[in-house]
Amino acid sequence: MLMIPLGRMRNQAIAAASLHDRSALIDPPCSMISTCSHGISGLLIPLSKKVSPLNLDLGSKTIYSQRIMIIEKINSVLYWAIIGILLLNIMQRKHHPHVEKKRTATVMLAVLVLILNMFAALILQFELPQWTLIPALLVPITVGYLMRSKLLVFTLNCTECDERLSMNNVLYHDDNLCDACRMELHPELFETPLADEEVLPEIPAPADARSVEEIDWDLWEPTETAVICYIFHEGKVLLINKKTGLGNGMVNAPGGRIEELETAREAAIRETIEETGITPLNLREVGILDFQFIDGYALKGYVFFADDYTGELTETDEADPFWVDETAIPYEQMWEDDQLWLPKAIAGSYVIGRFIFDDRTMLSSSVTESRS
Repeated sequence: MLMIPLGRMRNQAIAAASLHDRSALIDPPCSMISTCSHGISGLLIPLSKKVSPLNLDLGSKTIYSQRIMIIEKINSVLYWAIIGILLLNIMQRKHHPHVEKKRTATVMLAVLVLILNMFAALILQFELPQWTLIPALLVPITVGYLMRSKLLVFTLNCTECDERLSMNNVLYHDDNLCDACRMELHPELFETPLADEEVLPEIPAPADARSVEEIDWDLWEPTETAVICYIFHEGKVLLINKKTGLGNGMVNAPGGRIEELETAREAAIRETIEETGITPLNLREVGILDFQFIDGYALKGYVFFADDYTGELTETDEADPFWVDETAIPYEQMWEDDQLWLPKAIAGSYVIGRFIFDDRTMLSSSVTESRS
């Protein structure tokens, strides 16, 4: 091996240092001097270790950069590993409740990888030595070992028949069984459960109801829809002795069924003309009446008031019209419900009436009003 005297080596070192940073070099680098106590070899240094301070500095930077790149790559791998584990956990949610243990395991695994990722980030942030990764790695390994009973829940083979499991069974079933063994051991999982029938309180059919509270009026549907029209003029109201149809022989107001493609207002005018010969003017709706008969017939009626008319009052085949004072309305000759709602409507309220009848006998009633 070629050897160089120490004095010459010292001169070369000082000359090289002056080019880089003369003020930084007082004594030659320790690596350039051998303190070996064995004879003359202590005064010499191997030529193969002759490196200038400048070259040492550049080499150190290169090694340091390589170490940083390695830690950064490890950190990047850990980052994507966390994302992958969490995505797996989200997919496992779709298989609830058959995968509770494995969902817990993936969350714990993600936390352990996150801890290691944080240590790697701290090493990069504070430029710690590369060997500090070893104790950092020991932390999640130790925690994982202590929690191994909750982490080691994945197997590749069926615990019953030792057949290779599909990836679906490996990741999404806690029992670690193949499909055949699961069907044999847990046949109830493959049975289609019958939907529990919601037990609803028994609601009688409208025709069976004897109280208005027993009918769901929001779902109730009438058999027919009709109108009734009261004309008020100079303190009197127009009524009729009804000759035909529902309520024949009773006192009522002009009215009848609404025909197809006809509005309630149009029907009120038409029926009044047909039954009395006069045309009501200035009609306004003042109420809605719902009638349920125990024979099954159901009728919805729209009530109109008119304050004027044209034409001549005429008896027809359907009705015998007559005027009566508003204060002398013969309720005793009318349907029983009239005396419950008509005074309220005359007083200016909009009324909603619901009634149950057995033929012409009223069994139950409900009248609500609002100021119109």
